[in-house]
Amino acid sequence: MGRLAILGGAGLLPVMVQKHHPDALAIGFEGMPTDLLDATTVAFEHMGGLFETLTAAGVDRVCMVGGLSRPNLDPSRFDEGMRQIAPRLMQAMAGGDDGLLREIIALFAEHGFETVGAHRLVPEITASAGVLTQAQPSDADFADIARADAILRALSPVDVGQAVVVEGGLCIGIETIQGTDALLAMVKETPDHLRRAKGVLVKRPKVGQDLRVDMPTIGVATVQNASDAGLAGIALTPGEVLLLDQKAIVRKADALGLFLIARDPA
Repeated sequence: MGRLAILGGAGLLPVMVQKHHPDALAIGFEGMPTDLLDATTVAFEHMGGLFETLTAAGVDRVCMVGGLSRPNLDPSRFDEGMRQIAPRLMQAMAGGDDGLLREIIALFAEHGFETVGAHRLVPEITASAGVLTQAQPSDADFADIARADAILRALSPVDVGQAVVVEGGLCIGIETIQGTDALLAMVKETPDHLRRAKGVLVKRPKVGQDLRVDMPTIGVATVQNASDAGLAGIALTPGEVLLLDQKAIVRKADALGLFLIARDPA
């Protein structure tokens, strides 16, 4: 087996992968923050050069991980490799994130690189099935989780988001491009007369989502924000949602009295 390369953006997750695979080649992208150590910085316009760098380093697997925003590409800076693939990427960028990520995976595969998910490299960062906290979900919570699952299934084909908040059977908020923290902030500001009871945040992959490059993630801040929003707990899919420091997340949930359950969609 050849070498692993970590193509890392912002956040804790790239650092966690690098800690478990210290011999991996670290790659960051120009104009994008990363906390990877000793990272080689590459411009998005120089994708041809990136493929050459990976090949020269003996890389056969890549892990794309961390927060990366869509770049503003400058065609005048394209190298030859980027000029060849730019039409495909531009077409994919006109659609949703899922389509773009699938195209990127295909391009790396065509150049001989297998894309692997962070959850395959650091297995303990996902949760096994079951209730992880002292607090337990009630029958009403399970009903809200089932309602949230139905909403997420309906939204998956249009590539909207990975999370929804349901309270007493009512949808209080849906995650969009702003992310889960923005969803919870909006729920927090929802007037009391529109809310029936403590609700649940349900976060899951979209149906058919490629988990190698775009896996739902929660952290300690997610738990705090869910509590601030007045929710009873959080439900996620076992093995398919990344937990950034699972022990700390469970400690925070226990301290705040929230439940955390890993449960397959209803």
